[in-house]
Amino acid sequence: MTSHDRLDAWIDAHFDEEVRFLQELVRVPTDTPPGNNAPHAERTAELLHGFGFEAEKHAVPEAEVHAQGLQSITNLIVRRRYGEGPTIALNAHGDVVPPGEGWTRDPYGGEVADGKIFGRAAAVSKSDFASFTFAVRALESLGAALKGGVELHFTYDEEFGGELGPGWLLKKGLTRPDLLIAAGFSYEVVTAHNGCLQMEVTVHGKMAHAAIPHTGVDALQAAVKILAGLYAQNVRYQQVTSNVAGIKHPYLNVGRIEGGTNTNVVPGKVMFRLDRRMIPEENPAEVEADIRAVIAEAAALSPEVRVDIKRLLLANALQPLPGSQPLVAAIQQHGKAVFGQEIPAMGTPLYTDVRLYGEAGIPGAIYGAGPRTVLESHAKRADERLELEDLRRATKVIARTLFDLLQ
Repeated sequence: MTSHDRLDAWIDAHFDEEVRFLQELVRVPTDTPPGNNAPHAERTAELLHGFGFEAEKHAVPEAEVHAQGLQSITNLIVRRRYGEGPTIALNAHGDVVPPGEGWTRDPYGGEVADGKIFGRAAAVSKSDFASFTFAVRALESLGAALKGGVELHFTYDEEFGGELGPGWLLKKGLTRPDLLIAAGFSYEVVTAHNGCLQMEVTVHGKMAHAAIPHTGVDALQAAVKILAGLYAQNVRYQQVTSNVAGIKHPYLNVGRIEGGTNTNVVPGKVMFRLDRRMIPEENPAEVEADIRAVIAEAAALSPEVRVDIKRLLLANALQPLPGSQPLVAAIQQHGKAVFGQEIPAMGTPLYTDVRLYGEAGIPGAIYGAGPRTVLESHAKRADERLELEDLRRATKVIARTLFDLLQ
């Protein structure tokens, strides 16, 4: 029996335990907002302690957390050192968007049915708390002589950009791994992803009684002109294509809008938030300048309004770094062996907090437990689910990869 076979056998023998671990993680809500995520970190640390893993608890100061509109963040680091050599970090995030409506199962139940586990964050990305933890446990079960070490990074700020998750750990000098594997899906290894610019636009007019609208300045009508100008950009963006497989073109979405005070009142203020996805080839500063110019041009059609623009998030794209190829090749090799099919290296139109490791010069890849597409996982939708067989096989791929890289 080869070492890879022994890893597989250990994971099979402990798979029910791995599923129970994931169920416990799903049962502690981490809705962000409101972002009260320290209790989940405490529970995770408690469960890890049961495996003989001691988790360092790094609480982000309240002032920094509250400034982001969140309540609490405690990031975890587990350090496992085997000898001289590279440190491989495994990062997954515990925060997740609220469940929303339409669920047919308890979003915090961790129910197992039809070969799947259901619950908010079951797929993205508490699943990789489980796959990464049990891959390391399997690795250590061999008792083999290894070089280097592994760190588990379980963080809680991906939904708000990661600056208080991986970004905070890196900025504070609490970690500096040589390689990174971050939470992802099982049928592809992601080496690049889009960037993201999020902005809040507030249009100020003047309230008035709807019976005498000429005495006011309608902020909504002005906002409609601005929105029309922004949405028109999506046609132009389709002509800008990326050379990265899996990424097509930039696009813009307005995901939130609010304003006005009552049906019979001319709206004096309207606020909306936009999300602009940037392909890796784009320059973020130029993208932001272009958006601001479009807004200014449309706002000029309503000279009586005032427009405020605030940047909420600027997440750079992830691009492959020198040094990531051995990691990617190992994942592809073992992915093919375990899943019985090619595991392509490609980009994704999503953006993640993995970019913060890339910006720090740490080569990495995105790979973990999950289906071929986000749509199949129901991530950020009702009835999020994960195929248990994908969890089992992804755990094997990660364990095999760690073994090879730490030989």
